[in-house]
Amino acid sequence: METIILFAPLVGALICGFGWRIIGEVAAQWTATGLLFLAALLSWVIFLTFDPFAHENGRYTVTVLRWIESGSLATDWAIRMDRLTAVMLIVITTVSALVHLYSFGYMAHDDNFNEEAESYRPRFFAYLSFFTFAMLMLVTADNLVQLFFGWEGVGLASYLLIGFYFRKPSANAAAIKAFVVNRVGDFGLALGVFAVFLMVDSINFDDIFAAAPELAEAQITFLWTDWPAIELICFLLFIGAMGKSAQFLLHTWLPDAMEGPTPVSALIHAATMVTAGVFLVCRMSPLMEYAEWTQSFIVWIGLITAFFAATVGLVQNDIKRVIAYSTCSQLGYMFVAAGVGVYSVAMFHLLTHAFFKAMLFLGAGSVIHGMHHEQDMRNYGGLKDKLPYTFWAMMIGTLAITGVGIPLLYIGFPVGFAGFVSKDAIIESAFAGGTDASIVAFWWLVIAACFTSFYSWRLMFLTFYGEPRGDHHTHEHAHESPMTMVAPLGVLAVGAIFAGMIWYKPFFGSQESVDKFFGMAKGEEKQAVLMIGAAHAAEEKSDEAHAERHTEPGQGALYIADDNHVLHEAHLVPKWVKLSPFIAMLLGFLTAYQFYIRRPDWPERLAENQPILYQFLLNKWYVDEIYDFLFVKPAMWVGRFLWKQGDGATIDGGLNGLAMGIIPFFTRLAGRAQSGYIFTYAFAMVLGILVLVTWMTLAGG
Repeated sequence: METIILFAPLVGALICGFGWRIIGEVAAQWTATGLLFLAALLSWVIFLTFDPFAHENGRYTVTVLRWIESGSLATDWAIRMDRLTAVMLIVITTVSALVHLYSFGYMAHDDNFNEEAESYRPRFFAYLSFFTFAMLMLVTADNLVQLFFGWEGVGLASYLLIGFYFRKPSANAAAIKAFVVNRVGDFGLALGVFAVFLMVDSINFDDIFAAAPELAEAQITFLWTDWPAIELICFLLFIGAMGKSAQFLLHTWLPDAMEGPTPVSALIHAATMVTAGVFLVCRMSPLMEYAEWTQSFIVWIGLITAFFAATVGLVQNDIKRVIAYSTCSQLGYMFVAAGVGVYSVAMFHLLTHAFFKAMLFLGAGSVIHGMHHEQDMRNYGGLKDKLPYTFWAMMIGTLAITGVGIPLLYIGFPVGFAGFVSKDAIIESAFAGGTDASIVAFWWLVIAACFTSFYSWRLMFLTFYGEPRGDHHTHEHAHESPMTMVAPLGVLAVGAIFAGMIWYKPFFGSQESVDKFFGMAKGEEKQAVLMIGAAHAAEEKSDEAHAERHTEPGQGALYIADDNHVLHEAHLVPKWVKLSPFIAMLLGFLTAYQFYIRRPDWPERLAENQPILYQFLLNKWYVDEIYDFLFVKPAMWVGRFLWKQGDGATIDGGLNGLAMGIIPFFTRLAGRAQSGYIFTYAFAMVLGILVLVTWMTLAGG
């Protein structure tokens, strides 16, 4: 079953990429889509039936083939199946299957291609399926090399899909930008892998996790300085996560990636690829728990990213870019959770976020499709009745991402939309973190929650309410999307409503329920814990029972150290902490309502009154301009210098000078010796003999 899940997307990619000429375009697309739905079905079967206590240390492996053997490096290509993998499987395959189905309608007609002269749909579906295979390679990896293989695979697929409209210069530039920026992070990840192998002499996860206590005491030399080995390793691995998950300083590629087709944005840049960094940090939790400085660094980067992206999202006008910055901000939330040590909550928000953010992106694609590829929200308005299904889907997504729920009501689980449950869990965990970074993160995340509510409702009000703006003809012909695009929205809406309440217990309910769900519990309890049972049966433990907890690195899908009580203490925070994100959500909603429904003239007046602040946010804190000044222009100057002076003047000039100057000069000299007279040649021979005899005589003497 696991092997089918892994290779079904690869088979679909090969059929769409190479076999469509034989079986036809439509058959190839349906084949790839059918294989994805098969993989999704099997993934849900594994997730719902997985029993961590039926396997040693809560996991089992399925060996695919022998892979790399060189010196002491020996690793197989194997599928590592534990609860963490099972969660990622349902996220990847479910969203990918729905995106494949959605793409039937969205990519049916595309003005960027001449349908009579070229075929683009099989190539698009092949890229989607290849991305899914690479992502599955990443999350099922049993060692760091296999993970790196999948990591680079999704980078390649992202490059191909962002630049799918290869005739658009902006799409090509965005694809190159994503590729280059991710290489910066990937270089850090590669160094981290090298450091792990240097210290552990293995890249298999079991060996690495078992060596975590020893690594915590070891030193490593890097850049002529001795560093704590585990801190350096975790820091380098997180640099890779920063690039893939678009964290601040390495985030610049994500908004530009919206140049790709909208289904790409939903699959790669909302629900799957950008969560790979969060998955990596959670997978390496047995090391992260010993790296106190790196965990604080992760919290700082996460909170800055959440706040930065939320502020930029306030003023964006492209509907896809608003959602892209929203994704960037929500990823910051996930890293804050991982940084304070509640990895299960980071995975919880990853799971719920996949549902409502994929739905928002696909809903935005439905609006763009209905409005004839218009993406500027200033040209929307009054579309609620024109696109009713899309409106309700995006309304549910907005209620989920802004965190609408009933605060302080607990009936075995909180009552609210998915984002309300998981995002509040992160904010409460940040308050309970007990460090300076976590306290700062709490306040910044609450402010970011207010901004999130504002720009999310701004999107809804500008798009679906008010009077139609922009081209009158476009509004007259606006239409609802076909059922292949609407049906996936309905499926994702179910997850956006219920995912948080259903899986609250196993991800955040209590330390005991989290331990059982992820296979971390140790002791006499070895009973099977299924998803529904974990969701509803486990109860909070007492402080005394909590103190008796004992776990070891590598035992279970995650590792939460015995002295890490953040998850337990997050349930004991004051009521005002629990209410703060809800109040922030209301403030954002009321402000957006005032600005875009009651007084739509206020935004323009505010922008005119605060031009510096408005331009600062509109230009994304000028990070791109700073990078252009610090890196791009110097690199172009160096390149131009090497081109003009190195290649042109030195290499070409040297070769041309040799070929056209020096060699002809000596050729002319040699030509003068060819007089055609015998006595000249005889004289030269006699002269040569005299020189030779003289030299031999002197040398012999």
